[in-house]
Amino acid sequence: MSHNPARPADTYSPLYFLASLGAGGLAVSFFMWLMHWLPHPGKTVPVFEDITAAFASGTVVTQGMIVLAMAGIAVFAFLNLKLLVWNLRSFAAWTKTDAYAKFAKTNAQSQIMALPLALAMSVNVMFVLGMVFVPGLWSVVEYLFPLAVIAFLAIGAYGFKLYGGFLGRVLTEGGFNCAANNNFGQILPAFAFAMVGVGLAAPAAMSTLPAVAGLGLVLSTFFLMTAGIIAVVAMVLGLRSMMEHGANPETAPTLSIIVPLLAVLGILGLRQSHGLSAHFGSPEMAGETLAMLTKFLSVQILFLLFAGLVLVRQGYAQRFIFGAENSPGAYALVCPGVGFAVLTHFWLNKGLVDAGLMVKFSAGYWAITAVALASQFAMIWLVWHLNRRHFGTRQNAEAVPAE
Repeated sequence: MSHNPARPADTYSPLYFLASLGAGGLAVSFFMWLMHWLPHPGKTVPVFEDITAAFASGTVVTQGMIVLAMAGIAVFAFLNLKLLVWNLRSFAAWTKTDAYAKFAKTNAQSQIMALPLALAMSVNVMFVLGMVFVPGLWSVVEYLFPLAVIAFLAIGAYGFKLYGGFLGRVLTEGGFNCAANNNFGQILPAFAFAMVGVGLAAPAAMSTLPAVAGLGLVLSTFFLMTAGIIAVVAMVLGLRSMMEHGANPETAPTLSIIVPLLAVLGILGLRQSHGLSAHFGSPEMAGETLAMLTKFLSVQILFLLFAGLVLVRQGYAQRFIFGAENSPGAYALVCPGVGFAVLTHFWLNKGLVDAGLMVKFSAGYWAITAVALASQFAMIWLVWHLNRRHFGTRQNAEAVPAE
């Protein structure tokens, strides 16, 4: 990405970490195809050997799907890591500026939690890359789980340090601007801790060693509860301010942040219940899984309707997606679309199919899958469009700082 002073991205905001996050989410959304449409006997996820076996024995359609999925994973994983590196460099330079000093005295200080959020997503993306492209990975996976736990704990600890800096300032010095909190931006830290939690839940679901699975279970539960408490408090505070002052037009995309948060917590719950079933004698019941996923999906749809209502009323798209103004907060629209697509795949496959309510690969199955795919491809277009606007050359286009 060449340095051009006309680019909105040159007016840095930590919300640009959401550009990396969105690309990582899209890489995971392509992995959903391989996970739910290919057989992977004896494993909770498909690996290189399962994919090559399915390709060798599959029809032309299956082979085409595998090629497309692997290409999608490769492209968006590359974009995820490229944007992460760009952000880390830009963030390091930005922290030395007056703009950062001013930023660190506002409500927006909690936006730096987008950094550990993006880091945790990139670790998850690297796991996906390993499973899909590295032969023989499953034979050494037990050695990788402790490393993954250490990586996620380090990111979690860094997240607590950053969030502690914000909370410590606000709770000792005051100065939190409740009038300017007319959005759900303060839920972002919950999303970051949930992303760490879902990473820690992976060993709980996949490890064959009870000690490692148990460790993943305990640690992921800690981050699950952390995310839940922050999200509830932030939502109440945000709603209270919105009722009085109306939603901030520029940060209105944050109203849908509950959608990807629930997708991450839903996957975390699935991983935990699988681990409890495999190692600790807790039966994994298809009906309970269906009920849990249906609740999560229901709340996702409610918040998509809620956020959509506000965004349409405020003309957000005309201003920040198609109009003259630019806001890094627009990247917050990618995660809900991806989160909805991913959770829809899980609801269909781990919920409806496993409970015997839907026949796999039936007409009804593909009808629901089509909804997930439509959401996924809409987000691919949005990422491409926003990257062109923010990282391409645009005259007189400056990013608007979000509170």
